[in-house]
Amino acid sequence: MAERPDTTLDPDDWDELRALGHRILDDMFDHLEHIRSRPVWQDMPPAARQALRTPLPQAPGNLADAYATLQAAVIPYTVGNPHPGFMGWVHGAGTPVGMIAEMMAGALNANVGGRNQAPVEVEKQVAGWMAQLFGFPPAAAGIFVTGTSIANFMGVLVARTARLGQGVRAAGLAPQQGLLRAYTSAEAHGCIAKAMDMAGFGADALRRVAADAAGRLDVHDLRAQIAADRAAGLQPFLIVATAGTVNTGAIDPLGALADVAAAEELWLHVDGAYAALGMLAPEVAPLLAGIERADSLAFDFHKWGQVPYDAGYFMARDGARMLDTFAAPAAYLQRAGRGLAAGEAWPCDLGPDLSRGFRALKTWLTFQVHGADAIGRAIAASCALARLLAARIEAEPELELAAPVALNVVCFRYRGAATDRDPDELNRDIVLALYDAGRVAPSSTILGGRYTIRAAIVNHRTGAADIEALVASVLAAGRRLSSPPST
Repeated sequence: MAERPDTTLDPDDWDELRALGHRILDDMFDHLEHIRSRPVWQDMPPAARQALRTPLPQAPGNLADAYATLQAAVIPYTVGNPHPGFMGWVHGAGTPVGMIAEMMAGALNANVGGRNQAPVEVEKQVAGWMAQLFGFPPAAAGIFVTGTSIANFMGVLVARTARLGQGVRAAGLAPQQGLLRAYTSAEAHGCIAKAMDMAGFGADALRRVAADAAGRLDVHDLRAQIAADRAAGLQPFLIVATAGTVNTGAIDPLGALADVAAAEELWLHVDGAYAALGMLAPEVAPLLAGIERADSLAFDFHKWGQVPYDAGYFMARDGARMLDTFAAPAAYLQRAGRGLAAGEAWPCDLGPDLSRGFRALKTWLTFQVHGADAIGRAIAASCALARLLAARIEAEPELELAAPVALNVVCFRYRGAATDRDPDELNRDIVLALYDAGRVAPSSTILGGRYTIRAAIVNHRTGAADIEALVASVLAAGRRLSSPPST
């Protein structure tokens, strides 16, 4: 064997690295196995922040020392979503299997932008699974991205190209920029407006459609806005439906929106960031009826799918539309009939990225090991826990529901006994007190102009005891914070 170059970054002692690597792996398994023994979240002390403000290292360091810094300054102070008491934002918890997949992907270090390689085939297999799950035709295509924010951006771009033709990629939007209009619910995620901005339409080209009392897009208002825009000489081209709103988990009437899109000849894109994977749960899937009629779909495996971050996904029922939007010839991307450059449509032809990590592996391994049925049962269980929490809130005179419970998100307030404190300020302080205590961590939102406690139950580790802990913690904090200070 040839001698290794002096500039290699491989270790001098593989056995030493292997021993430390095994120890780190065991530590991470311990971290997950004993996650309940730690707080959901804790603030970083000044010493931990300072440890991460050192100058750029110039000379070689020691992995053991660097790991010690991570143990002291990073690992205890993450957002906490693997913890069963985390009910803040719609974050998945990840799994040990997904962690192993991340390690394997790091070792392979595959750039899955293209080429004739097995990781591309793994991604294609996941695409086939998703087409089957959502009832899309064989011509459908899908691709991994960082998250649904980028996937929704891709949806706007694909809808643009479908409406204006491939020429828009060269000529730009200038002739049409002030005419095209898109429509989404007032409850839609803010990334939809950002996507319109980044795509060159401007956020003002996005019409906000009223939502009903349950937080779902009002189809009557949608039809009225489309008609008004057409009468004004504008050109509707896109409807963005939401499957699982951020505030309350509401699902827009997908079937009715598909009818409107068909009648008006508009592109229907579904932002299914977390709820789209409800198709895995027989109890939830009927609520998503009509999703199979979408022209494109965005969602995250790292939410209800419990795949480690990040693993977003975009798919179109007609994969040719993705090629029309993103494929770009280049001398360094020429294809060959055989060898490493073989293949036809590469992943880089279906989306904006050429450099792409092996995100498909952790998704593929999660489904291979746990199976779609088990993931679906975890999804159904989170909805059942939300119903349990809603029932506990309705049974407590000091608490009140702030919105209907559609899936796994529960919005509520502490109203307690008569107090001079501002109710919004009191509920805000309750949430902050829960963070400090570290047993449970909800988030908050504003509903009807009022500060509201929001519990998003996504974690497969969360159980009934954690729901009881949330209720008890809110009641205890509310009573303490609404009592007059002792003299």
